[in-house]
Amino acid sequence: MTVRRPDEEEGLVAGIDSGSTTTKALVMSRDRRVVGSALVPTGADSRKASGFALREALREAAATRETLGFVVATGYGREIAGEAEESLTEITCHARGVHFLLPSVRTLLDIGGQDSKAIRIQGRGRVQDFAMNDKCAAGTGRFLEVMSQTLGIPLEEMGRVSRLAAGQVRVSSMCTVFAESEVVSLVARGEKVPDILNGLHLAVADRVAGLALRVGLEAPAAITGGVARNEGVVRALEERLEMRLLVPREPQLTGCLGAALIALEKWESRQTLQRAGTL
Repeated sequence: MTVRRPDEEEGLVAGIDSGSTTTKALVMSRDRRVVGSALVPTGADSRKASGFALREALREAAATRETLGFVVATGYGREIAGEAEESLTEITCHARGVHFLLPSVRTLLDIGGQDSKAIRIQGRGRVQDFAMNDKCAAGTGRFLEVMSQTLGIPLEEMGRVSRLAAGQVRVSSMCTVFAESEVVSLVARGEKVPDILNGLHLAVADRVAGLALRVGLEAPAAITGGVARNEGVVRALEERLEMRLLVPREPQLTGCLGAALIALEKWESRQTLQRAGTL
């Protein structure tokens, strides 16, 4: 996203996406321009991570906490994000965020660290329906992280390495523990790492595609979340769904972008009531 320095008299708002793996924050001006953003590891203290991410986003925006008119939090840790005045579900915020970036999108696939979700979107970024996998790590970033460690391939390199595959080795289990054992066995019998990666990406794609079909897949479709940076998963999903997937430039910031947009609406509403003398 293009970052622009705020003018002194601009009203600023912020969105915080407190995820299981990473925490994101974004500062927005009242003309809906991103003026600062940050992404930090969540670690063991999501409240602390939320505060740190917001401070980093404010630092990039050359602004202070006192300049913020409203802050909305989303994600796993949204209820304890001490910097926020209101919290909303990630379903709502992701839909609003992707609609702002890609207004034509009608189906959103979001693959985060601990969950994956499919969202059907109506006009103006409203949620029509959604399906979510948040009961286990299957088809999530955590699943791929464990496989990355097992294979000794950096997480950010998995997509690139999978392009070298000559074939595909199916991974039958989506349970992270069982799949890890299966991958170890595949390596032991001499299967090529790129081929195994291809199979892992297809396994994730199958899981997420199932969610998409449950909500009623409609084009255009987009993919967000950290896993959207893995070209192997994106490619496998496109093959499985038989359609092209749009990927925002910074797919991990979609949720906090949506939260900031909603924060701006709430701030504007408050300003209107104050001017009318009813608040």
